[in-house]
Amino acid sequence: MTTTAPQVGKQRKKGRGVFGNTGLYIAVGVAALLFLIPFYLIVRNSLSTDLEITGENWKLLPSFQWGNISELFDDPTVDFGRSMINSLVVAVLTTFGTLLVCSLAGYGLARIPYRHANKVFYAVLATLMVPTAVTFVPSFVLVSSLGWVDTYRGLIIPGLFSGFTCFLFRQYFLGFPKELEEAARVDGLGYWGAYWRIVVPNSLNFFAAIATITFISAWNSFLWPLVIGQDPSSWTVQIALSSFMTNQTVNFHLIFMATAISILPLIFVFLFLQRWLVQGIAQTGIKG
Repeated sequence: MTTTAPQVGKQRKKGRGVFGNTGLYIAVGVAALLFLIPFYLIVRNSLSTDLEITGENWKLLPSFQWGNISELFDDPTVDFGRSMINSLVVAVLTTFGTLLVCSLAGYGLARIPYRHANKVFYAVLATLMVPTAVTFVPSFVLVSSLGWVDTYRGLIIPGLFSGFTCFLFRQYFLGFPKELEEAARVDGLGYWGAYWRIVVPNSLNFFAAIATITFISAWNSFLWPLVIGQDPSSWTVQIALSSFMTNQTVNFHLIFMATAISILPLIFVFLFLQRWLVQGIAQTGIKG
């Protein structure tokens, strides 16, 4: 039986597809391996001694110094457990506050008819062009005058509004189906009712994406907590991490152990929200 030309073409395409998929899997596997190397080094060094970390005879596996965990939390100079709690409180409240403030601002700019709405929106965008260093000192003077130094209020409230997050919410709400809101208004709901009972429940993917980004940013924040949290009892985890490295000593095993523990909340947040994260990012509305 002779093989026709279309069948030969299909077989060639199938062969190229198999080899193409194999190459893709290899590339993804190599990329994943390279991505996981830093995490492996963190875990490996966190369960090693300083000599094993800096010595010439480097080993692939650590000596599993589980006592490093208790040494970290029992360190009299740094209350690492307290710093973890501080970071968790700051990150969670900042995330919820940012979602509420920026989503309301974005919804108002996108839906509420107002003569100066575009001017307000352009003013919000203008804040993105102002360097953080320019507003840092005035913000600190204001927070200090209010007596918010070494408090959660000083750590959280100044960071609740983000011009970029407000921009993303506005762009997303511009693409939100108006028919759903019009049906809500027929039922007697106002702007607040339509926002809370119609828009938010149908935008959870987008809210989850913004929440993930905001939580990671608040958790990793360093400069502002360093200035506001002057007392050790108000240190966040990033400030506590920096305290293990001084001009006199560097506690490598404690630095790596603290780093390994400090990234666990970020991993849990990502794993919990990953189902909505990709869909939410795809709906950011930047294309509009």
